[in-house]
Amino acid sequence: MSEAAHIPDEAEVRARWGDFRWTPENADKVKAIIARYPAGRQQSAVMPLLDLAQRQVGVETNTQGWLPVPVIEFIAEQLGMPYIRAFEVATFYTMYNLAPVGRYHVQVCGTTPCMLRGSDDVFRACSDKGLRKGATTADGLFTLTEVECMGNCANAPMIQVNDDNFEDLSYETTTTILEALARGERPKPGPQIDRQFSAPVGGPTTLKEFMA
Repeated sequence: MSEAAHIPDEAEVRARWGDFRWTPENADKVKAIIARYPAGRQQSAVMPLLDLAQRQVGVETNTQGWLPVPVIEFIAEQLGMPYIRAFEVATFYTMYNLAPVGRYHVQVCGTTPCMLRGSDDVFRACSDKGLRKGATTADGLFTLTEVECMGNCANAPMIQVNDDNFEDLSYETTTTILEALARGERPKPGPQIDRQFSAPVGGPTTLKEFMA
């Protein structure tokens, strides 16, 4: 697995994020999210609120976003829960970034199915483009993280870039995706070979006469 990403000095973090507040648009979303839960159960909203806060930080920093400690404290206070409970959630799920990341957070699955299907080639493509595990490129574009299984084993190897999954990768297709992102383009997510979702390569092989 990758080295832990560098978290800025606490004084720096508090100076930048100590007065975090929701944008008007996100404040409305927060009200709608909390309203989904019964009275007195607002702490159940911690996961979507952490995600929303991370996205707001991302917009403000032109990155995928992360969760500074003061932001987690703000959410915990709003939900009436101890800070450590919110922090436990943020540290348990890899969807939350606890350190700054680049505009594109490239998460590469290195678990056995992906490894057997060529994740080493994916890592090599990333390395050849200057990406290093646990680090952000000098231009601030890419952060590379090795992660555990993300549930795309049938389409291994795969990567997740921000909210998009790219599957059935090779060295060449990974390179193409990274180059497109660097140009500011949005590559087509999903399988990078001739298949629909996790269907057989090349299309249906059985019951074709029932296909509309």
